[in-house]
Amino acid sequence: MTPAHVSEPEASVGSSQHRGLLALLTAAAFLIFAQAFMIAPILPQLARAFHTTPETVGLAVPAYLVPYGAMTLVWGPLSDRIGRRAIILTSLAAFTVLTAATALADSTAAFLGLRLATALGASGVVPISLALIGDVFPYARRGKALGWLFGGMAGGTAVGSSAGALAEPAIGWPGLFLAAAGGALLLAVALAARVLPSTPRPATFPPLAAVAVGYRRLLHTARGRRTYAYVLLNAMLHSGIYTWLGLYLIQRFALGPVGVGLALLGYGIPGLLLGPVIGHLADRYGRARIIPAGVALAAACALLLATDSPLPAVVVIITALSLGYDMTQPPLGGIVTDLPGPRGQAMGLNVFALFTGFGLGSLAFQSLLTAGFTVALTAFGATALLAAGLAVPLFRAERAG
Repeated sequence: MTPAHVSEPEASVGSSQHRGLLALLTAAAFLIFAQAFMIAPILPQLARAFHTTPETVGLAVPAYLVPYGAMTLVWGPLSDRIGRRAIILTSLAAFTVLTAATALADSTAAFLGLRLATALGASGVVPISLALIGDVFPYARRGKALGWLFGGMAGGTAVGSSAGALAEPAIGWPGLFLAAAGGALLLAVALAARVLPSTPRPATFPPLAAVAVGYRRLLHTARGRRTYAYVLLNAMLHSGIYTWLGLYLIQRFALGPVGVGLALLGYGIPGLLLGPVIGHLADRYGRARIIPAGVALAAACALLLATDSPLPAVVVIITALSLGYDMTQPPLGGIVTDLPGPRGQAMGLNVFALFTGFGLGSLAFQSLLTAGFTVALTAFGATALLAAGLAVPLFRAERAG
């Protein structure tokens, strides 16, 4: 389904252009998620650099994720008004500048402030790229295309967390941010070279009140409410566990930075390798079975992490936890692109729920850590198990065709 003022540009975009566009957007998603998640495993190093505690500098995670999600509520409708290309390029440029500036932070306050500013600037790239895929690809083939983009996010999460832990001793934490900024600059130049299509814009801009009406309309249907609710809940469950896995590995197995990086390397690999496959299965067989199974897998992984499993088993569990995310978030994103109303708003609300869940999940898990990792992981696992059971009847109608 396409908004009345935005036509599907499939006829004007060839298959080779499709592939080139998808490759660059996937690379951008990879890079943005890599820099977002490279912080979690280096919290102890950042704490030493800023003469504070890991818990204090750990606020950088929600300081980035929550504003990121909130700002997508602005980028989404703005892209419906002025076009996807302008928003993606502007946001990628802001990400480049602010990420480079973060390398110059000399205090906890400056670091947190720059993470917040980077979130506001960077938050137009991935959600509007998802909306653009909704414009370019029909719903019957959209799952596979979205699978590539979500695979890029998953791969960025894996590489970012591992690279953060492995590369920080060699180049320092400022070097990590400078490397991310350099990669973003190259991607911005490539996307600006007419690879990024210009989507049609409305002849007249709707009033701001119409934007609020659009968001209410998205939540008016039962399909919209349950989809956004699960985007939020699923993000909370995964972010809460993942954000503190570095500290979990340090405390439970006394691993150093290299050990943490290697242990986390599996997280995101299933999405990077299987994202398009999972998306194709969603297109062919529907999302009714995939979503509940993904939530159930995450529940099982959280409960297994709460036990005294040996390190090799924990590495496998972390990889399986990532697969649980890959089986849920991309199919949920596919449903969002089919909701009625302007697609930019629909995807903006999706990423708002996603990143708000990321931030709240990190805070919720941290609050439970006062009782220890076993209690926190058990609580998250039990919640996910309940959510998996409820997902079976709630998503029963999401079948192919």
